Amino acid sequence: MGIRVSNLIKVFGQTTIVHGISFDVADGEFVTLLGPSGCGKTTTLRCIAGLERTNGGTIEIDGRIVSQPEADIFIAPHERDLGMVFQSYAIWPHMSVAENVAFPLIARNVDSATIPEAVAWALDVVGLSSLAGRQPSELSGGQQQRVALARAIVGKPKVLLFDEPLSNLDARLRDRTRAEISRIQKELAIPAVYVTHDQAEALSMSDRVIVMDAGLIVEEGQPRALYRRPAKRFTADFIGAANFLTLTCRDQQWFAPDGSSITLAQPVSGKDGEQRTAILRAEDLRLQARSAVVQSDRINTLSGVIEHIQYMGPHIEYSVKVQDTTLNVLDQIEFARNDEVLVTFSPADLHLLSTNN
Repeated sequence: MGIRVSNLIKVFGQTTIVHGISFDVADGEFVTLLGPSGCGKTTTLRCIAGLERTNGGTIEIDGRIVSQPEADIFIAPHERDLGMVFQSYAIWPHMSVAENVAFPLIARNVDSATIPEAVAWALDVVGLSSLAGRQPSELSGGQQQRVALARAIVGKPKVLLFDEPLSNLDARLRDRTRAEISRIQKELAIPAVYVTHDQAEALSMSDRVIVMDAGLIVEEGQPRALYRRPAKRFTADFIGAANFLTLTCRDQQWFAPDGSSITLAQPVSGKDGEQRTAILRAEDLRLQARSAVVQSDRINTLSGVIEHIQYMGPHIEYSVKVQDTTLNVLDQIEFARNDEVLVTFSPADLHLLSTNN
């Protein structure tokens, strides 16, 4: 039955950190709470875990109410039947890998005869069976993180919670570990809530992403929809390299700041003088010399000047000045600073926000 959070409120002192948010996590679903530092995502996770007492609202796990201050209900963390992986791993340095994984079962007074089999299963799931006898000091960061994951799943919990578990790993190891976490979560079909400020983690791992800011839910949806067609400017700005272009309506036609007429994938009516914000992803834009022939499918063109160049390996990152707007463009073609260029894109690459976003 997953997780249900209804009108959750958390206050520290005189400051409200979480402002009455609500969301569900279905059985087997992987949901990420994504947002900047201080947005309330970690506090929300800690409330679900029972590490923080809530000030209002209801939290249910597998159909059981575990927190409801209005009814004086608070179930202790160890009684919520959940597994949690922390940012710091929290592995006991004086215990072997197997002893670390067994610890939650021992703490719950599980029949000692069943513990070795449960530990062997958990270590097999995370691929550490051969390292059961090692000490934490003999493990790499990625191996330690997998020990923490094995410890979280060994009791076959109803829910898995992740508090920025990859932030201490290097970039390449982070990529491998997030794939491993996704595989294990899907294999076990356990509902999971994952907290991060890293958009790549959120987009690559999640069935659904909940974007938070200032203790509120800004927007939620599937990763591809949030990236390609966000409803809110905050979401577009936080997820990916977004460009914002102000379009002005004249005679039912939209115009860019440089005066270029813009063709939309679907007609959008507007009043004369009305302005709307358009989103353009940096990887959708292409550069070409002003004298070059425009490709037939990239009929929207903006005139600009190269201001800044960064070589990134797979692509070059350009900053292009278009009137008073600076656009970030990712391309492989080489230009020099101060070159006059055309920025081209197709109608399908442009997403127009509604007037109140």
